[in-house]
Amino acid sequence: MTAAISAADLRDLLRRGGELALIDVREELIFSQRHLLLARSVPLSRFELKFAQLVPRRATPIVLVDDNDSLATRAAAILARNGYTDVSILTGGVDAWAAAGFELFSGVNVPSKAFGEFIEHAAGTPNIAAEDLERLLRQGADMVVLDSRPFDEYARVSIPTAINVPGAELVLRAREIAPSPQTTVVVNCAGRTRSIIGAQSLINAGLPNKVVALRNGTMGFSLAGFSCDSGKNRRAPAVSDKTLSWARPAALRVAEKCGVKTIDRLAFERLRDDKERTLYLFDVRDPTEYEACHVAGAISAPGGQLVQATDQYVGTLGARIVLVDDAEVRAMMTGSWLRQMGWPEVHVLAETGAETGWPVGPMLEPERNGKAAIDLGSFGDLFARNAATIVDLSLSRDYLRGHIPGAWFAIRTRLDHALNTIPLRESLVLTSEDGVLAALAVAEAQSLVGVPVYALDGGNAAWKDAGYELSANALMADETVDQWRKPYERSGDTRAAMNEYLAWETDLLPRIARDGSLQFSCLGASAP
Repeated sequence: MTAAISAADLRDLLRRGGELALIDVREELIFSQRHLLLARSVPLSRFELKFAQLVPRRATPIVLVDDNDSLATRAAAILARNGYTDVSILTGGVDAWAAAGFELFSGVNVPSKAFGEFIEHAAGTPNIAAEDLERLLRQGADMVVLDSRPFDEYARVSIPTAINVPGAELVLRAREIAPSPQTTVVVNCAGRTRSIIGAQSLINAGLPNKVVALRNGTMGFSLAGFSCDSGKNRRAPAVSDKTLSWARPAALRVAEKCGVKTIDRLAFERLRDDKERTLYLFDVRDPTEYEACHVAGAISAPGGQLVQATDQYVGTLGARIVLVDDAEVRAMMTGSWLRQMGWPEVHVLAETGAETGWPVGPMLEPERNGKAAIDLGSFGDLFARNAATIVDLSLSRDYLRGHIPGAWFAIRTRLDHALNTIPLRESLVLTSEDGVLAALAVAEAQSLVGVPVYALDGGNAAWKDAGYELSANALMADETVDQWRKPYERSGDTRAAMNEYLAWETDLLPRIARDGSLQFSCLGASAP
């Protein structure tokens, strides 16, 4: 039987430190409305797909959190079936935590966002207002704007003239872009965190240029009434030996000050073989480099994103982290930030050429598996005869971009609700992005309806690859509570949403202090 833990006992457990995976199994939007600070969002609807990579060690102490609505009990059963041996459920869920007088938080990636605010305050990271930046751009000032987000975010919207240099790449590439120390370097993101961390990375590394963060990023630029670019493709040039000869020792000095340790292959293997501790191996290079070649078992986690959204990569508090980067600069700088965020052991693996590591954790087995697949040809026959009710379990964002014509959107864990509102035909066909999630849900759907249930083999990807059209006509059998939307992705008044989001970020520090669960530090400064 799964153990129960009270809010007070969980609070004590968090304060004692050590390894713990605190997992919230509600849907992401519901999670974003109020949750425990250090909880990781792993919705039960996608639990089997995400959990093993996030919490790989089967003996990890795990506490599951919900709204006291049985979701945690269902998740515990899946974990027990998959060999996890130390699982508890927070009695009373988030309501009990609040009733005990403990802090609840809204938003996502809260620890990382709060860390950015802490660093700006503790380090005094300089910034520039949108109005001042726009004036300098008009004047043609000796200045470069470096966008520290992943390329897809940059391509969607960017500051005029900005060059895409994702966060961990900044120290590696900035001097290649701005070789003259007279050139002012402006670092931006969409909001605040990656601007602050990116600018402070360059300052910590000793870049001789004047470095500033763009206050409130592209959102602040837009709110000030200025136009952003879209669809740009300005990327940093290749790194020369001269630039690398500056960047590597600069990053090493920062890493050593923060307690990041460089290890060789043998030391890594000793950490890997320690069954009493959790170990994560992250490749912090650009995803294109990772796809071309990477150390076996490493997970792609571009350094800027790993700092920006640590909770999406590291499920176990107190775990060991090893970073891989053939240039070492990105790993050193990422490691320096993780240490300042409070991660106790962060290492850089020096021997990146060796094929070492271990397989990425497999998908968990569900409670039951009906394994009733239907191939595209057979499904096509049903589709042509209008004989199938189609339910799409994809993330709502993906569904709304395009789906099989006539497919209804639903959330797996709320299928009972959805199927009460959908007219059933001769058979029920479940689909999802690649069909994997649909296959997991077959048995659950079979228990709810009296018609044959199938999962489309290959899902929406197979349909699209076969050249069939996608529809944008939405048939919603559920609300889109499965995903938190960024302010500029929301319907309605986006200006109000952006202002609300920026105010939320700047308000995090006092709330983090009241909670008391996080202990940040800042290179060269003491905590306030």
